[in-house]
Amino acid sequence: MSVAVVYGSAMGNTEGAAKLIAEKLGISDVFNIADIDPDKINSYDKLVIGTSTWGSGDLQDDWDAFDFGSLKLSGKTVAVFGMGDSESYSDSFCGGMGKLAEKLKEAGAHLIGSTSTEGYTFESSDAVVDGEFVGLALDNDNQEDLTESRIEAWVSKIKAQLS
Repeated sequence: MSVAVVYGSAMGNTEGAAKLIAEKLGISDVFNIADIDPDKINSYDKLVIGTSTWGSGDLQDDWDAFDFGSLKLSGKTVAVFGMGDSESYSDSFCGGMGKLAEKLKEAGAHLIGSTSTEGYTFESSDAVVDGEFVGLALDNDNQEDLTESRIEAWVSKIKAQLS
């Protein structure tokens, strides 16, 4: 099984999280979405995909410009993670992750790795479905001290499904 981590990052926080997730999973294939095309993504059996959130819940710019229509993820296992700011953007916390997850589902992905909203303070989020985040929500602006432990707990949860 081939597994890759793909991320979109403008300020470096999502890149840092992607590299830590890859390290914890033992994955060497880590790509910035700005440097990879849909065919390369389609070549992997399983994926971990992340984005930061911009403005009022928007995807990171490189993801926003990406051709999601070229993705062929039918039957593939995909875990998502996202960065957000729960204080300044409390009404759209990690909204980019919610948009990303929706586009990946439209491409046929089987999403794994939902997480509890417990321990987060925010008003609303497009990334919350049935009371849980669709993936791993991270907030380096306000809870950076929890990022590594949240990644470790999430990786422990999804690792078997990515093997």
